[in-house]
Amino acid sequence: MRGKKILITGGTGTVGRALVAQLLDRYPDIGRIVVFSRDEQKHFAMTLHFPPENYPVLHMVGDVRDRERIMMACRDIDIIVHAAAMKHVPVAEHNPIECAKTNILGSQNVIDAAVFNGVERVVALTSDKAVSPINAYGASKLYLERLFLDADRQYTTKFSVVRYANVFGSKGSVVPFFLKKKEEGFLPITHPEMTRFSITMQESLELIFFAVEHAWGGEIVVPIVPSYRIFDVAEAVAPGIEQRIIGIRPGEKLHETMIGAYESVQTVCLENRYIICPIAGRWDAESYCFQTEAVLVPEGFEYESYRNDNWLTVGQIRALIDAELTG
Repeated sequence: MRGKKILITGGTGTVGRALVAQLLDRYPDIGRIVVFSRDEQKHFAMTLHFPPENYPVLHMVGDVRDRERIMMACRDIDIIVHAAAMKHVPVAEHNPIECAKTNILGSQNVIDAAVFNGVERVVALTSDKAVSPINAYGASKLYLERLFLDADRQYTTKFSVVRYANVFGSKGSVVPFFLKKKEEGFLPITHPEMTRFSITMQESLELIFFAVEHAWGGEIVVPIVPSYRIFDVAEAVAPGIEQRIIGIRPGEKLHETMIGAYESVQTVCLENRYIICPIAGRWDAESYCFQTEAVLVPEGFEYESYRNDNWLTVGQIRALIDAELTG
């Protein structure tokens, strides 16, 4: 990473800000970090933490929808982490064309700009909602994955995907929502049996670093993480408070799937992560296992939040809330 120049799209978001901080901490000899985002207020806030006179951080206002602007941002860049996205499920359901413009067309702009500028490696962030999607957001992320995997087959630039769940305690997730709602004296519960995967900010960053440093190109990297029950989150946030069942929102699943059964034939397990290998490309699951310590998963394997072997207890959830939100 010495002297490398990294572009982070959506760089002023929750993950983007944390990634900038860790890049500076891990790689003091990094060349430059370009933070690309359309939110000027967040850019200003970040410059207070990372003033350009003290850090090799360049802030660039721009939107991945703007092809010319992203082309300019990718000049002289070695690595791209593509985190820009329209990610709120209900908003995407009511504005599907806007979701497509950002998550699909914007991602294609990133691909084209990376290839045109000779970028070495691009890592895109996607979601468990891309697996058998039932909403506009999930469908857009599935399309993003297909665009990136197809690009890896065509060009010398390495394109990889990191697929994981909502980061625990991140903006728009259930924990901040419950913390705000408990002030009203009750918590709205969509469904008593709803489950989700849980990934911390640090775990998500480690996954990105793994992809940046070790991905072969053309794979989808998936973390092995615990699940939680929505009822348990409610109990951890506000013990004994009234819980009102309000029903599942449009486009929302009862459970999430990180790896579908249709992907099992190309999936391997390596330490604390799964690697979904390309079927058509420069390499496959067999060659990956041969050159690493990875092992193939059983045919028909599915990685689902409600059939996980690892569950967070109410106490563990409460500890995570304290660690992630209150420090």
